[in-house]
Amino acid sequence: MTLQKIRRFLLIFSMLLFPITIWYFSPYLIIMAAWQHIINGSFITFTLMFIFGMFFGRLWCGFLCPTGGMGECFERFSPKHPKQGWRNYIKYGIWLVWISGIIVCHVLGKGDYTIQPFFMTDHGISISNIYGYVIYYGIIILFLIPAIIHGKRANCHYICWMAPFMILGYKAGRLLHLPQLRIKSKTEKCTGCGKCSRVCPMSLEVPKIAKLGEIKNAECILCGECISACGNKVLKYKITNENLPKHI
Repeated sequence: MTLQKIRRFLLIFSMLLFPITIWYFSPYLIIMAAWQHIINGSFITFTLMFIFGMFFGRLWCGFLCPTGGMGECFERFSPKHPKQGWRNYIKYGIWLVWISGIIVCHVLGKGDYTIQPFFMTDHGISISNIYGYVIYYGIIILFLIPAIIHGKRANCHYICWMAPFMILGYKAGRLLHLPQLRIKSKTEKCTGCGKCSRVCPMSLEVPKIAKLGEIKNAECILCGECISACGNKVLKYKITNENLPKHI
């Protein structure tokens, strides 16, 4: 089984588990828990995403994210490439407002701090009643509409509240010179065929952003689709702590 078949299997499997795991990614429950000074499941998950991101960037998005699995399934409705540029920064605005709210809730909340990973879950299962399914299908629609209107994985670009944790973690890892998983490039081997860009689920212009020897872009999810598509072996995974002299 090739890496990409494994990747797609993991994404679909994660997506199928979403009714069980959804509250562990909830931006709402973490606020509810903060009022009560509770460290809940989503607080732990987002903290681990930041730590994971320090070494592996957005690899989670490419291999294990349930909403990422939805995004790639939704490509069948609208396979076009979403416009990027300033739109990619919308998620940071959403994230800053949300994080500010969490901090305020922790400051104003009362009681001793407790750790409750299964806060507001039924034996650890997120969706266990009909009301939970209303929220679940609401989230599916929330992710489906941007995908239909703007194109593949538009949600990952525009509104994902999880991505900034990994992006900031990756940047912190670079500053600390931690060993990180990266996609390196040997541009002298590139023939300009464009296969890498056509298969990129994040609609990146791979040859352009890899021209300095590495794919260095906050929207890259390290899925390896470009590596698998390149017949000239221009791209490859590498774990390193070296930094490029320039930013792309």
